Amino acid sequence: MASDPLALEIDKDLHGPLFLAIAEAITRDIMRGRLRPGARLPGTRALARELGVHRNTVDAAYQDLLTQGWLHAEPARGTFVAQDLPEGMAEPVAVPIPAHAPARRPPLAFTDGAPDPKLVPDKALARAFRRALLSPAFRSGADYGDARGTPVLRQALASHLASDRGVVADPARLLITRGSQMALFLAAKAALNPGEVIAVEEPGYPLAWEAFRAAGVVVEGVPIDAGGLSVAALEAAVARDPRIKAVYVTPHHQYPTTVTMGAARRLQLLELVERHGLTLIEDDYDHEYRFEGRPVLPLAARAPADLPLIYVGSLSKLLSPGIRLGYAVAPEPLLGRMAAARAAIDRQGDAPLEAALAELIHDGDLGRHARKARRIYRARRDVLASALSERFGTRIDFDVPAGGLALWLRCRDVSAESWAARAGEAGLALLPGTRFALERSAPQAFRLGYAALGEAQIARAVEILARSWPDAAASAGTGRRE
Repeated sequence: MASDPLALEIDKDLHGPLFLAIAEAITRDIMRGRLRPGARLPGTRALARELGVHRNTVDAAYQDLLTQGWLHAEPARGTFVAQDLPEGMAEPVAVPIPAHAPARRPPLAFTDGAPDPKLVPDKALARAFRRALLSPAFRSGADYGDARGTPVLRQALASHLASDRGVVADPARLLITRGSQMALFLAAKAALNPGEVIAVEEPGYPLAWEAFRAAGVVVEGVPIDAGGLSVAALEAAVARDPRIKAVYVTPHHQYPTTVTMGAARRLQLLELVERHGLTLIEDDYDHEYRFEGRPVLPLAARAPADLPLIYVGSLSKLLSPGIRLGYAVAPEPLLGRMAAARAAIDRQGDAPLEAALAELIHDGDLGRHARKARRIYRARRDVLASALSERFGTRIDFDVPAGGLALWLRCRDVSAESWAARAGEAGLALLPGTRFALERSAPQAFRLGYAALGEAQIARAVEILARSWPDAAASAGTGRRE
């Protein structure tokens, strides 16, 4: 059955792609009750004819609204306004910036670099998980298992790390954890005594700092520069404070700035750590996501065999934040102390999930997923970089990262906090530099995690970001490069 014409009021003054203006008009009609929950929308061809635009433009608008939850699609029936929206929604109260974004819209968010859970190979994972649940080993329930993790996953990960990252690890020296956050807590618990100090990058990763503090450790920031952690500043800090017993680094893509530590800096860091007898905790949280060139080998692949180095990684970044699986590689007795501390708070991990992921590694499903995800995330990175350059020109600074799931945007002549507050009012959540500062003044910058956003959402987010510019009224239309 054909639907009535929508008679949309398209805002011709809305900057950005036309499909966003169409999506705005549909959302506005839903908000004011003109389109009620369950109402059927015209097909993309019909609406395209009505509006005099290409069908792909309408399809992009529908896809954007489907992703945000305003619409739902039913095979062979069509596209409908979502049923779970309340009846009689009032017209939203207008906010100054942006004038055309309803304040009640589910907010978009640039995350800290979370992956897109919609890309998870759910069918392969479900099959593997079901087989694990039905396996004789699980159904017998004879043992609680090893606090270090399921042997089959430790073996699979050891092989994967050796072939993919050059990290040679006996499965007995590998600990499976519920996410990398647990691994960082256990690393600090095993390597330091309460009251001792761990040097960390600043700006840096606040959740790591919280994990270390929970272990009773004092956190001291060391500045970074264009090459990552400043080894000279670390040397000075160690000379000044003999309580520093460990160093925490993210050398592959420094968190939050995405800088990759170069070879010379890595060798300097390893030499300093060995000379002062420090424990090195390396967080390789997104090693799989390198878009240009070969991934840089971890410090753990180059370090002397007798160096007390704890290498931490995560499968959550590769799959989904909801799949809590991390791991740590460490020499004995460090790993033994980590396993003992883990057993005291969490007797064992999720054995069926660990067995399922081991199967995905063995069968190549995880590798295929990683290759697919890299292609998609690289495209999203390029869309974001292009949109930022197009919309802001030289009013901002950023480097296109060679990998990772986030971009570090540096502000010029504006307060990142003020900009974030205005964007938040308009429906876009941002992570300004204050979130990553420990002791020093906060960088005027944002970490824009783009991976969980589709390309249409990225375009909308950049549009809101532009309209939320603190000097938007004075600089409207001046940000585009000619």
